[in-house]
Amino acid sequence: MTRYGMVVDTARCIGCMNCSVACKQENNLPKDVWWNRVLTIGGEDIDTPDGDFPNNTLDFISINCQHCENPACVKVCPVGATYKDPETGIVRQDYDKCIGCRMCMAACPYTGVRSFNWEEPKYHIDIATGDADVPKHQKHVVEKCTFCYQRIARGEEPACMELCIGRARFWGDFDDPNSEVSKLIREREYQQLLPEQGTKPSVYYLV
Repeated sequence: MTRYGMVVDTARCIGCMNCSVACKQENNLPKDVWWNRVLTIGGEDIDTPDGDFPNNTLDFISINCQHCENPACVKVCPVGATYKDPETGIVRQDYDKCIGCRMCMAACPYTGVRSFNWEEPKYHIDIATGDADVPKHQKHVVEKCTFCYQRIARGEEPACMELCIGRARFWGDFDDPNSEVSKLIREREYQQLLPEQGTKPSVYYLV
């Protein structure tokens, strides 16, 4: 068995958003669609610190689909368009099966990790960018982070890993005790998003 996932070192993340841009470019995402967002912790707006001077803090957290081990979205999809890949553990979306009911969006406890194409997708430029193996974006379907499945199928890492200048992101198989990600969560203190929901996310945040 393989259970791919990601570890993000929040102490090393500088909020540069290179991961967001890499994701958007690689997956040819439509206008105003972001599968990976970097949020500022505590501040009311982006890049605004928390606290009062001189005791301010400025921290960031990147949010994408958590590719849960126990995904709530899969349970509610009436047509099997949202499913968990048995070989990788990655939660995937089949655009051709999706009927646009958005039940997966309602069931997912992680706000904003999915988007819905209300209209035919529009782009900033007239030519497609990124990987040629990315499925064509369609009208009236739900989309989300795929962990760059097209790259995983070729034995590569997700695009967001390559452009992280702080080297804050780590990728690997959590079912392999000798993988870097497994070692990190054994040796370091970490958090997961909304663990009380019982979804068992495959994204861990080192603190």
